Amino acid sequence: MMAERRIEQTADGSHTIFIPELGEHYHSIHGSINESLHVFIENGLKRVRASKIRILEVGFGTGLNALLTCLNSQSSESQIYYESWEKYPLKPEEYQILNFADYLGGNHRLLLQLHEAPWEVPSQITDHFTLIKRAGDIRNFNSDHLFDLVYFDAFGPAIQPDLWSTAVFSSIAQTLEDEAILVTYSVKGQIRRNLKEAGFRATKVPGPKGKREITVAFYG
Repeated sequence: MMAERRIEQTADGSHTIFIPELGEHYHSIHGSINESLHVFIENGLKRVRASKIRILEVGFGTGLNALLTCLNSQSSESQIYYESWEKYPLKPEEYQILNFADYLGGNHRLLLQLHEAPWEVPSQITDHFTLIKRAGDIRNFNSDHLFDLVYFDAFGPAIQPDLWSTAVFSSIAQTLEDEAILVTYSVKGQIRRNLKEAGFRATKVPGPKGKREITVAFYG
């Protein structure tokens, strides 16, 4: 069972969720939106040169990455299939008060659509964005799809190191297209070694405010 969670404000004004028992935030305290835009959109989504993109997300969490990706698909007119795994979904009383829409053009209804979409079945959120949420542990990952991009946004390796194992990365790798990209905020040496053992070429690139570097890894 997930420990107690509370909503906090980050430096850019947007919310994050904090788990006191773990000492872990869902997003950077330097700015949730700034972090997600930099890590997953600028260094993930915008590196994929295709009009149809299949994305695997590890950790649906607050839905911020999905929201930003959905908004980007509307502006770029790309077609996105988005599969997200989450073991501990937020409760309505948690996601309903998240303030991301205050900084993203008032798209609170869209955020609610993402959270309230049924689990385990595809939902057509917009003309450009199809979402399927998987209520499960990424250590049991499997999928019938081949992905172009992975948002690896699990709890930190110091909190749940088994989620960042070679075994997990290898199971994900089996569902990737050649030259697929995996992007994550962690640059720990062991994580990059685990990625290499799973068949990725891991590189470090500049990170968002408050974090010097992040990892972008290419498969194949």
